[in-house]
Amino acid sequence: MKTKQTKSPKSQKSPRPTKNAKPANIARGKTRTPAEATPTSSKFPIAVSNPTKIFWPEEGYTKLQLIEFYADIFPKLQPYVKDRILSLERCPDGMRGGCFYQKEAPSTMPPGTPTKEIAHVGKSAKSTNYVVGGSLATQLALANLGCIAVHVSGSRASSLRKPDWVCFDMDPQSGKFSDAARAGLRLKEVLDTLKLESFPKTSGSRGLHVFIPIKPDTDVNEVLSFAESLVARLAAQFPKDLTVEHSIAARKQRVYLDPYRNGFGQTVVAPYSVRRRPKAPFSTPLAWSEVSPALDPSEFNLGNYAKRLSGADPWQDFFRNRQPLSAAINALKKI
Repeated sequence: MKTKQTKSPKSQKSPRPTKNAKPANIARGKTRTPAEATPTSSKFPIAVSNPTKIFWPEEGYTKLQLIEFYADIFPKLQPYVKDRILSLERCPDGMRGGCFYQKEAPSTMPPGTPTKEIAHVGKSAKSTNYVVGGSLATQLALANLGCIAVHVSGSRASSLRKPDWVCFDMDPQSGKFSDAARAGLRLKEVLDTLKLESFPKTSGSRGLHVFIPIKPDTDVNEVLSFAESLVARLAAQFPKDLTVEHSIAARKQRVYLDPYRNGFGQTVVAPYSVRRRPKAPFSTPLAWSEVSPALDPSEFNLGNYAKRLSGADPWQDFFRNRQPLSAAINALKKI
């Protein structure tokens, strides 16, 4: 795979907003902004189209409220998206319509939007021009296109094969966050044994994510191998409650321990990312003392986020705690 840094996105044909649509083939061209967009507030660096469009009918939340949320929390979000490639999940009608995934940078992004072109290895030798996060204008423009959630890579665009975090996804097949919380606490015990400091967050849906900040000196394949080995050992220790089964049917009501967000080019929902779920919850950084089967992740949502932001940030030291992974890799082989 070859990479090439570019400064402006390339145009694409407008995909149809259908539930199962796949990213369309991309035509190259110049960046432009939507002709129908109209400014709604001078505090935004972009024009917002259809600001009163209802994205969450039950709660009455609009597209503008989603954009206001991202504008307000961007100082918190920025460290987790800066210089990282983004995978776009576009839901132009919010909860009312379908969604589609897109990797190519939309032609309607603001001029000068940072992008990263990645040439794929294979017969076609095609490339994808990804949006790179880090600026408020980029984030708000994506929200304006219906990107409710923020899906981000574990490595910087400038060093794609060297992640600076490891992440684990506790996905409860029961649909109960309480099961994910119990799995997360068991994972923490193993990470503590390996002397790795970890940081939990709600996924914004039913699951729990556990992140480990690491020094970007380990190849992505070795990081993935470490994560796979760790969850396999944990599932073997608690086979009635945890699983690494690929087959959904075989998982039954157990918690699926997913290590694959650590693979090359894979993304995970960023901290502070809103989810397309009832009540408009956002992926909320937690202190381990808050991880409890009694916690309801939907308590943190678009309607009350200011209260959460007014308190202490449990992840404030996240990037100050980059740890070498080599010692943990060797230690895991011995337990």
